[in-house]
Amino acid sequence: MLPGGTNLKSHLMVHHLKKGARIVLFFGVGIIFLLLVFQRQNKAFQADCAIKGISPDNCSLVQKVIDDISGANYYWVGMVLFVFMISNIVRAYRWRMMLKAIGYEARMVNLVGTYLVNNLANLGIPRSGEVIRGGLLADYEDIPVEKVLGTIVTDRIFDVIMLLLATILALILGGREFIAYLEENISLSQKLRFITNNPVIMVILVALTIAVLVYIKSNFKKLKNTRLGRKFSDVLTGFADGISSVKKVSSVSLFLFYTVLIWVLYYLMLYLAFFSFGPTSHLGPVAGLVVFVFGSLGFALPTPGGMGSYHYLLGESLAMYGLTGLEAFSFANIVFFSVQIFVNILFGLIALILLPLFNKE
Repeated sequence: MLPGGTNLKSHLMVHHLKKGARIVLFFGVGIIFLLLVFQRQNKAFQADCAIKGISPDNCSLVQKVIDDISGANYYWVGMVLFVFMISNIVRAYRWRMMLKAIGYEARMVNLVGTYLVNNLANLGIPRSGEVIRGGLLADYEDIPVEKVLGTIVTDRIFDVIMLLLATILALILGGREFIAYLEENISLSQKLRFITNNPVIMVILVALTIAVLVYIKSNFKKLKNTRLGRKFSDVLTGFADGISSVKKVSSVSLFLFYTVLIWVLYYLMLYLAFFSFGPTSHLGPVAGLVVFVFGSLGFALPTPGGMGSYHYLLGESLAMYGLTGLEAFSFANIVFFSVQIFVNILFGLIALILLPLFNKE
């Protein structure tokens, strides 16, 4: 046996155990979210059946969701899938610009294919797709992997910026409905009045804020050198470097056009999906933007493909526009199973099969 062989085996075993634990954790979080949403909607569905005099044996939420999905307008579902594929192609064009800026050429077939594999991998372990995508492209195009990963970091930085801008726009255009929803469900103004009309609470909040700011200022260097401080500093540095690196692309305006177009296409996917389902078909573009932002935040949470978190946040946003929880749950499943499950698995597997054939050399 080679020296250190036992240690190597132990290290590999620990690595695989950690990897397996992460998969179980992410799926567990997603399943818990999904079960909580399902249980809440099932309770409402059973109550509705009782009011209508329908026996529990003939009152299955699972069957209702299946009926809603099978009864969807698949012309519009097909349009959603078409726009989804276009968005992947536009992302590939933007990625090619970033690679050219650092002196590397990449074929579109590999750029699009690795994006599809990225989407497939994220269904298993959230955020793993970016690493796998970078490794595959580096291998197929003979580009240093650290260079590829650098462009992927920049890619994600601009996604964060666009999500923030979309959120601000949604609050500006659809803020009235959002505030009304908060007021109705958590009595926002009543709680704010309770705080502002209570001088003791106000003094405590102001004092705590001042104390925290003074502590941070007087211990800035010490805090910066902590593990959390260094990580936060690295994130800010990476964010700044990613934004500044865009100056190297051949056309900044074209890069920004691709960036905006990607998110317009993402928005269109959600808005077009409205027309596939009766209860959402009357909703307008502003409602589409608000629901899109909520859904995007659901995908941002570390669950496989937004499982559960997407359903919950989509349900909360659709409630602002008068949809019942059951209707929102059915709509979320139409989008989730058509794009996140069917398309990502189908085209991800096709890409996994075809990429090695296109890169035989």
